Amino acid sequence: MTVGAGRLKPRALRPGDRIAIVSPASPIERGELERGATELRAMGFEPVYDEAALAREGYVAGAADVRARAFVRAWQDPAIAALISSRGGYGSAQILPALDQSALRATPKLFIGYSDTTAVLSWLTTGCGLTALHGPMVERRIAAGSAGVHVESFRATIEGRSARSEEHTSELQ
Repeated sequence: MTVGAGRLKPRALRPGDRIAIVSPASPIERGELERGATELRAMGFEPVYDEAALAREGYVAGAADVRARAFVRAWQDPAIAALISSRGGYGSAQILPALDQSALRATPKLFIGYSDTTAVLSWLTTGCGLTALHGPMVERRIAAGSAGVHVESFRATIEGRSARSEEHTSELQ
């Protein structure tokens, strides 16, 4: 962990690190989650998730307390280096009252997501002073492999290195 400008930064990920797939918002289908896990494995990481990632209660991925407990379990597991959201949709703000800022600050980890999980990203950065990543989620992005995400840029970002492939560089010009 490093501290910069008052913000706690988790360590960069390394190949082989465990990334927990969590569902703080809407539910994900098992096939999509498993395709995403396969792609994370292909990137060199070890994806993990529990059945709470597949929970479904109406239009959310289980009751708010179930989603919050799963998030906290993954965050507090010392074997997990980062958390990635399965998908956005609706419901992330519902878990915030059940999260403990000081407990999350005690073990900074990278959280990756966008869309509805921006509520969690914002809470982590402004409420906890942690660094988080507005980046691809499992559904439709990671699960689609190179059709859904620029794999080298994503890996370079979470591994704390620079992505300078010719394809990436040409997109910037």
